[in-house]
Amino acid sequence: MSVRFKWVYLALILLTTLLVACQQGSSASFIGTDLTGTQFGKPLSLTDHTGKLRSMNDFKGKVVVLFFGYTHCPDVCPTTMSDLKQTMKLLGDKADDVQVLFVTVDPERDTQEVLAQFVPGFDPRFIGLRGTVEEVAANLSEYKVYAAKVSEPGKSGYTMDHSAGLYVFDKTGAPRIYLGYGEKPENIAHDLRLLL
Repeated sequence: MSVRFKWVYLALILLTTLLVACQQGSSASFIGTDLTGTQFGKPLSLTDHTGKLRSMNDFKGKVVVLFFGYTHCPDVCPTTMSDLKQTMKLLGDKADDVQVLFVTVDPERDTQEVLAQFVPGFDPRFIGLRGTVEEVAANLSEYKVYAAKVSEPGKSGYTMDHSAGLYVFDKTGAPRIYLGYGEKPENIAHDLRLLL
């Protein structure tokens, strides 16, 4: 066994031990991916569907569910928003301590007026956020979200290919959970309850 291999092997053992210790130190058993202790995503600073400038600091004291999507989405986005609507019902009275934020990946078509019709249509507590193309692109980069226009052959319109997971932040604004697309409302509610 070479000296270099031994050092790599020892580093992997140390890293594994630290990860296990961190997980054992956490009393939460999330269904989603535990993001506790990660550092990513500068606080959002975008305009909501009422025209008010918003940042993550506005929601301190609430558990925040952040979803990147677009209103012309044929399936993924309305399905996810419907799942979040159902999640809020499952949470009952605790739902008032949760803030769902929908950030458009298509600011060219998702105007303030369009977001104002789409987002609260699922739940009046949900907030739609938008910005300039550059502001949205900066937020996509901060949160490691993929989004790209896809032209439809023979049509003048386009769709957006994009990441479709949910980022969950605790009441202090720290990232805690990532839930992949298609997670059941019961599982989303389970994880949110651990943070409420």
